[in-house]
Amino acid sequence: MRKTGLVYDPVFMKHDTGSHPENARRLKYIMDALEDYGIRGKMTAIEPAEATVEQIAAIHRPEYIQKVADFAAAGGGYLDPDTAVSPRSYEAAVKAAGGVITAVDHVMAGEVDSAFALVRPPGHHAVAGRSMGFCLFNNIAAGTCHAREKYGLERILVVDWDVHHGNGTADTFYHDPGVLYFSTHQQGIFPGTGRISEVGAGPGEGYTVNIPFNRGTGNEGIYFAFTQLLEPIARQYRPELIMVSAGFDAHYSDPLAGLAMTVEGYIKIAEIVKNLADELCGGKLVAALEGGYNLGVVGHAVSAVVNVFGEYGITVDEPGGTPPGGVSPLMRMPVDEAIKVQKRYWDL
Repeated sequence: MRKTGLVYDPVFMKHDTGSHPENARRLKYIMDALEDYGIRGKMTAIEPAEATVEQIAAIHRPEYIQKVADFAAAGGGYLDPDTAVSPRSYEAAVKAAGGVITAVDHVMAGEVDSAFALVRPPGHHAVAGRSMGFCLFNNIAAGTCHAREKYGLERILVVDWDVHHGNGTADTFYHDPGVLYFSTHQQGIFPGTGRISEVGAGPGEGYTVNIPFNRGTGNEGIYFAFTQLLEPIARQYRPELIMVSAGFDAHYSDPLAGLAMTVEGYIKIAEIVKNLADELCGGKLVAALEGGYNLGVVGHAVSAVVNVFGEYGITVDEPGGTPPGGVSPLMRMPVDEAIKVQKRYWDL
């Protein structure tokens, strides 16, 4: 059994979005599932600190940070067509970014082997000067920048398995060889970025890896991407820390997408990421919650991933009923196309 941290604070429930798909009930269902499986009691509770304005400003423009604060203080509303804000949303967002930063500190100090930051609002769509896709501040990017600033890390791997491309994270590090960004996502849906040809630019060229899949791909295609691209590239890059944007909206029952993964699929890719962390960076692994909007599924999926990280040996259920049938080999085509492009930079 490994020591795994759980970052959580009740203020995350105060980001009140009403009936919006990204709502506070998501965390309730996740916490209940962790409790029901007996996982929560095995984890190390980590109290998140608030991110400082300076830490958030490593990612976001100061005027945008102030805009979010003022908008929440004025009562909130919709900051963009997708992103709801309530009076306490700024407080929650500052602590969400701070929660990932705190998780990094605990992992780097060796107080836990890995950590899961159960935070909201999510973050991977937020860009330097505006909110996007339910996200206010980019939590995973803030934690990544903190790891570099405080600990002098030169190579950090960010794995984003959310069904939507993490355009905010990709933009932040697009010119930066110090962060390798790897994303599997569904093409043809929000935000419309993440093409195979988007590989980074300038000194960061070759350090962005995008694999956009067709609807209905399922576990096989995603697993193929992780074994054929992530594993060999990560071994050549040799990260000192692995960060995960852990979205669970690629599950086949999710209402906002249709990539057709199952809980078992999440277990398999979590095992790959954990094993890479053990092999390459002393197990140093931090994950942060992104999407996942089927309330009957998200708690089981998070529990399954945390169970892998902690090596708890608990059997986690597939709550979505009968999974869809087999996957056509054609679903592997995006991986083959990405390999052709990435061969310019990596030995594949």
